Order: sequence, then structure tokens, then C-alpha cells
Amino acid sequence: MSAGAAFSAARIGALMIKEFIQLRRDRLTFAMILVVPVLQLVLFGYAINTDPKELPAVIVSADNGPAIRAVVTALASSRYFAIRPGFVSEAEADTLVRSGAAAYVIAFPPDFERDLARGLRPQLLIEADATDPAASANAIAALPEIVSRALADFLAGPLAGKAPSALPVDLVIHRRFNPEGITAFNIVPGLLGTILTMTTILMTALALTRERERGTLENLMATPATPLEIMIGKIVPYIGIGCVQVAVILVCANVLFHVPMMGSMLLLIGVTILFIGANVTLGYTFSTIARTQMQAMQMTFFWFLPSILLSGFMFPFRGMPDWAQVIGVILPLTHYIRSVRGIMLKGNGIPELSGEIWPLAAFWLAVATIALARYRRTLD
Repeated sequence: MSAGAAFSAARIGALMIKEFIQLRRDRLTFAMILVVPVLQLVLFGYAINTDPKELPAVIVSADNGPAIRAVVTALASSRYFAIRPGFVSEAEADTLVRSGAAAYVIAFPPDFERDLARGLRPQLLIEADATDPAASANAIAALPEIVSRALADFLAGPLAGKAPSALPVDLVIHRRFNPEGITAFNIVPGLLGTILTMTTILMTALALTRERERGTLENLMATPATPLEIMIGKIVPYIGIGCVQVAVILVCANVLFHVPMMGSMLLLIGVTILFIGANVTLGYTFSTIARTQMQAMQMTFFWFLPSILLSGFMFPFRGMPDWAQVIGVILPLTHYIRSVRGIMLKGNGIPELSGEIWPLAAFWLAVATIALARYRRTLD
């Protein structure tokens, strides 16, 4: 072995210094190294909560006696339920649950207090939105104790002899849209959006960066195509690929997991195309920022991490703090998951989904505007 080929700590040190210099020059990679661990720590430490509180609930009742007020107050004091002021009709309650504005309906029968005073154990109906079983499980489990304590004072004194030894009311729990609490009914529709988010953004983010690395971007810029035409030509094929993915996933969801389709397939396709369009345009925007394919992949991962954690796919959305919910509302995956679950499990139509559709359209328009503004017909 020659002297030049002998082991040299000095050469290793020089190579290490070279790597640090290159890393410092690659600002995006250096930022990812610092930001991603902090982002993971903040999201998992603060934003993730498997025991959601302040779940929106509405009251259906024809009376407002002391026993009913005691139960409503106890439910609100438990912090599991955020009681909407006033009473609503059964039709209004159904609309609120289908749209996602209410997670629970507490319905008191007309003769609730009279039957309670006679020791007849009147029924108390609890309707829960069970599209996400994890979000409703703890609140439902706490109901018997909450109601029992709420009625303890009402059944004291002269009514003490009427108080049954068991729970003074007959709690009837109606888990709507997923009565058996099948996890696949919640996970599979969410996976549809998660898979599309990862694949469509990544594929499109590599579009321009691949052209730049291969040296073919000059030919693209030499064509008379406008920036808008180039963007459309780049993203439309990936919208088609995304639609193929959706078809495969929906077939597997039905054949393997028996996930129901209660709503309109045409509406689901329309919302899906809107979501895929927003994602591929975001990926195209990333490609106008990234200089290499590696940077494009890093930006995709940086977007995917909060999307999967803050959209309500893995953890209950309402269990997150307010600041995390604000970020989650910005993400298109949040609105798409709500739309898919609403269509497949609830049979929702456009009126119930209007609050989820317009944010997707607005996001698509915003990222398309940014992409066109950033596009340059130069290599710099």
C-alpha cells in the first residue's frame, strides 16, 4: 500500500469539513434538519390528544324543568360537552349532526320529570356522531356517572324513596353512522385522502425539478407555451393518476373492508377531483421553489407531517388545542376527510358539505396564483 493510500485522519477531517460546508449552502436541507424535530415535538406534545373535550352538543326537549337543567349543567361542567344555548327541534338536531356542527344530541322525552319523580326511569336518548369512534368513546363512557350525580339532588328529600338503586334514567345510546364502532369505517376514508396527499404532491413536486436536473428545462422554456399552459400541462396528467388511485382504493374499501357508500358517488368524485387538483397544484408550487428533486421531496414531507397529524385522520380533531385546529382548518386534507366520511357514512349532499367544499376551492386558487407568480422563464 502506497503512502498516499494509507489511512489519514487529516483527509477524513477535510472531507467532513466539506460536507458541513455543502450542508450550510443547502439552506432548505439545513432548515429541515432543525425544523422537523421541533415540529414533531410540538405536534405530538401539544396538539395530539386522544381524550377530546368540549364536544359540541345540542339539546332536544319540550320542557326546561329543574331536573333537565341539572343534567344539562352537569354535562357542560364535565367539559366533555360544549352545550349549545337553547333547545332545537329533532330536524334541526339531525341537520347539525350530519353537517358536523354537533357531535351529540341529548333528547329528553316530554314527560321526563314526571316519570322521574314517579321512579319510572324515563329514557334519556343520546345520539352520538360515531364516524370517529375514538372521539366519542370517552364522553359516552362518562355519561352514566354524570347523569347520576346531576339527578342526585333532584331525587333527594321527599323524592328519596323514588330514587332507584341503579341509574335513575334509562340511557339509550344511539351511535349514528357507525353503530358497531368499526374502526375501518373511519380509517379507510381517511386513508383515501392521506394516500392522495402523499403521492400527488410528491409526483408533481418532482415535475419541474426533474426537468431542471436533466437539463431539459431549456427546451420547455423555449416553447411558446405560457406559464398557465405549462402548469396545466404538468398537473392534468397527475390528476388522472390520482383518479386511478381513488378507483383502486374505493374498490378495496368495498371488497376488503365493506365500507358503505351512503351518499352520491358522483359527488364523491367531484370533491375528489377538487382535492387532487389542489394537491397537484401545491406540488407544482413546490417544484418552482425547490432546486433539486431532493429538496422537492423534503418540502413534500414537511407538508405531509402536519397534514396527517392535524387533519383528524389519526387523532380526534376536536381534541386538539385551538391553535392546532386553526392550522388544521387551513389544510385541504382536513376538509377532504370530513367530506369523504360525510358522503360515505352519512349520505351527505352538497348542502351539508358546502362548508368543506369552498375551502378546497379557495386553497386550489391560492396555490395556483402563487405558482404562476413564482414561475420564471429563466434558469435562475
